[in-house]
Amino acid sequence: MLLGADRTRLTYMSAVVVGAGTVAVFLWWWWAKRQKEKPPSKWRKVGELSDLVAYPVKSLGPVRMTSMDCTKLGLQSGWMRDRTLLVIDLNGHFVTARQVPKMVQVIPSITGSILTLSAPGMMSVSIDLSRMKGKGFRVAVWSQAVAACDCGEEPARWLSRFLLQEDVGYRLVYYPLQYPMREVRKKIGAFWVTSDDTGAYPDATSYCLINESSVTDLNSRLEEPVAPENFRPNFVVKGAVPYEEDRWGWVKVGNVIFKNVMPCTRCIFTTIDPATGTKNPNAEPLKTLRSYRQITDPTFRPFTGDSPVMGIHLGLRSSNGTVKLGDPVYVGEPTVQLPMVTPP
Repeated sequence: MLLGADRTRLTYMSAVVVGAGTVAVFLWWWWAKRQKEKPPSKWRKVGELSDLVAYPVKSLGPVRMTSMDCTKLGLQSGWMRDRTLLVIDLNGHFVTARQVPKMVQVIPSITGSILTLSAPGMMSVSIDLSRMKGKGFRVAVWSQAVAACDCGEEPARWLSRFLLQEDVGYRLVYYPLQYPMREVRKKIGAFWVTSDDTGAYPDATSYCLINESSVTDLNSRLEEPVAPENFRPNFVVKGAVPYEEDRWGWVKVGNVIFKNVMPCTRCIFTTIDPATGTKNPNAEPLKTLRSYRQITDPTFRPFTGDSPVMGIHLGLRSSNGTVKLGDPVYVGEPTVQLPMVTPP
């Protein structure tokens, strides 16, 4: 029979053992995570950057530059920040070209702090982003509450007239923060996206990469070819093997390091002609992509359903840096087998 002092000593020793075990498990988890997040020491060149694109206003037209900075929020050049402006309805819900295809015909440009929007049949409208200091509120992006400030009556009326042929209906808002604030959506929680990767208003992450040769292979299966623009990438790479991006675990553009955090699942947006703002009557290229570019891994299939994949989402894993057209693109060695589609 244990005496009281022996019982106390045994209880104390048990607590120490359990505590030490907990610490050991935590340290192992921390070490494994650090190793998993540690960039590789060996890199292999796979191509070069052939296009560099940002979309200052979600779902509107692109802005191309020869050089941009990479930040946690995405590509940036001065006041031009990728997908940090958003069109919302009067209920505060985000509006995209999925519902209003002609949004892609609105072309933004930025000179200094002045954002100008242009569209067919419309006089352009300009706003000074440096003076946007309205009262903050929350808007709904995929049912997540995200910070926003209103851009005023003039761009709201302009967008409503072009997109709705009404004087009211839509508002333009901007993201007032310098860092991501969104949690990872449950739909993509099975992948490797972190809250640092969610950007301001993008669907999933701050960066998307498309491989030119993968689009070329897709076009060999289509009656009417599409361009990388149909997939609204930030980075377009030329010189790589078709679909080899599926196996890229780490990507370096110039000297800026990214991690492949999930495949880009594709939706009806890909069927919208970037120039005309009209949907393809045969739902292409989405229909063809579904025939050979679906994730088959049973662990990840519930999160993607029948949405095909084309391209990869990237998360910034180095300090901020600058990338430019023609930069070499490298992948870490060895490449990995991510839960992608069965090779075509």
